[in-house]
Amino acid sequence: MSQLSQRQLTFEQLVPHAPQDRFNGIERNYTPEDVQKLRGSISICYTLAEMGANRLWELLHSEDYINALGAVTGNQAMQMVRAGLKAIYLSGWQVAADANVAGAMYPDQSLYPANSGPELCRRINRTFQRADQIQHLEGKGDIYWFAPIVADAEAGFGGPLNSFEIMKAYIEAGAAAVHYEDQLASEKKCGHLGGKVLIPTAAHIRNLNAARLAADVMGVPTLVVARTDAESATLITSDVDERDRPFITGERTVEGFYRLKPGSGLAHCIARGLAYAPYADLLWWETSKPNLEEARLFAEAIHSKYPGKLLAYNCSPSFNWKANLDETTITKFQKELGAMGYKFQFVTLAGFHALNYSMFELARGYAQSGMAAYSQLQEAEFASEVHGYTATRHQREVGTGYFDAVSMAISGGQSSTTAMAASTEAKQFYTDDEYNSSRVTIDYSNERETYHAELVNSVYRHLVDTEALEEIKEAHYARLKQAYRELEEFARLDDD
Repeated sequence: MSQLSQRQLTFEQLVPHAPQDRFNGIERNYTPEDVQKLRGSISICYTLAEMGANRLWELLHSEDYINALGAVTGNQAMQMVRAGLKAIYLSGWQVAADANVAGAMYPDQSLYPANSGPELCRRINRTFQRADQIQHLEGKGDIYWFAPIVADAEAGFGGPLNSFEIMKAYIEAGAAAVHYEDQLASEKKCGHLGGKVLIPTAAHIRNLNAARLAADVMGVPTLVVARTDAESATLITSDVDERDRPFITGERTVEGFYRLKPGSGLAHCIARGLAYAPYADLLWWETSKPNLEEARLFAEAIHSKYPGKLLAYNCSPSFNWKANLDETTITKFQKELGAMGYKFQFVTLAGFHALNYSMFELARGYAQSGMAAYSQLQEAEFASEVHGYTATRHQREVGTGYFDAVSMAISGGQSSTTAMAASTEAKQFYTDDEYNSSRVTIDYSNERETYHAELVNSVYRHLVDTEALEEIKEAHYARLKQAYRELEEFARLDDD
C-alpha cells in the first residue's frame, strides 16, 4: 500500500467490522497512518473478540442495562450464560485470589503475572466453545454461548507500553471490553482498600490511548473502559497536571506522594470522568458504598457535557448491602442505575463468594451427616433442571458425548470403546427415552455382529476344553452372552 493511500485511510476503514458510528465522539492521539505502520504485513482475524465487542456494543444500546457476575472459572461462566445472563465480568481480584498462572493466592494488588487475566479469558471462551459444540451436536440452538467478556486490566501493569500489550493479549484471548484504572500500577490496590495512589489525569489518558491503539492495530472494536478510583484515593504521584491541582493539599508523604483533599472524592471523579470521556467507551467511577443519589450526580455531570455516554457501576460484594439499603431499594437498585445511564452493572467477586460459600456449606453438612449432605445437593440439582440446569449429568456437561462422536467419526462408525452409552450416568440419570436418545449410534455390519458371536463361542470352546474350569464354564458363558446382548443393544442399527 502506498504512503498516500495509507494517509487516506480512516479509523473506520482500519476497523471495518465495527458497527456504524461506533467511534463517534472518540478521540485518538495518533493517526490512521500510525496504526497501519504498526500492523505488520499479515492481517490476522480475532473472531471471538470482534464478535464479542460488537455484541456487547449492541446490547448496551438496546437493553435497559446489562448485568453480569464475575466468573473465576470457565464452568462458572457457562452456568451464568445457561441461567440467562448476557455478559461475563472477569475480575482481576478473582484472578489474584484463585485463577492466576502463578498458582498462588494473592490479594488484589497486581502481584500475579500479567498474562493471568488473558489466560482466564481464553479458558472461559474455550468452555463456551465446548458448550456450543455440544449443543450443536445435539441438534439444539436455544442458547447463544459466546457471551461478551468484560475484562480487568487493573492499572495496566505498568505504563502505556504495558497497557498496549495487555490489551493485545486480551484481544487474542477473545475479550469484548477491557477496563483500566487510574492508580499507580506499582502500588495498585483493590478499589475498596486503603493506600491507593492515583496517577495524573494525563498519564491515565496515555494508558487509555495506548489501549485504543492496540485495538486499532489488531483491527478489533474492543470497548475501552476508563475507571477512576479518585472517590476514595488519598494520594497522587504528582501535581504536574493542572486538572488535579484543585484536589491536592500540597502536603507530601515519606514516599514523595502528594496528599489529596479529604471529602473531594466525588468532585474529583467527575473531573476525571470528563477528562477520560473522549478516550473511553464507558466510564466507571469506583464507589465506597451503594448510593443512588451520588450515582445520579456523577451521571448528570458527565451527561451534561457528553450526552448518552455509557457508564458502568460495580455492585460490589465489598458493600454490606443490607447495612446500607433497605430491601425495596436493593430490589430496584439496578433498574434505577440503568435509567441514569449505567448500562453495564456487575458483581465483581460473585464467583469467589459463590464458590467458597457453596463448598463450605456442602463440606459442613458432609462433615456432620456424610452422604446425606451430598444427596441433598444432588436433589437440589435435579430440582433446578426445570429452570434449565444440566450439570447434574456431569459426563454430558463436559463433552463425553461429543468425544464419542469424534471417536465414531474417526473409526467410520466402528468404535467399540465409546464412553457415554454404557456409563452409570446414562443408566441412572436419564429416563428410558432420554437414555436411548443419548446413545451415539454405532453402525455395525452383519460381519461385525458375526465377529462378536464367534468371539463369544471361541471363549466358550476354550472353557469347554479346560477341564479345570468345567464347574464355572456355564456361569462364564452366561455372563458373556449377557455382555454380548448388551453390546448388541448399544450397537444396534437405527432401523432394528
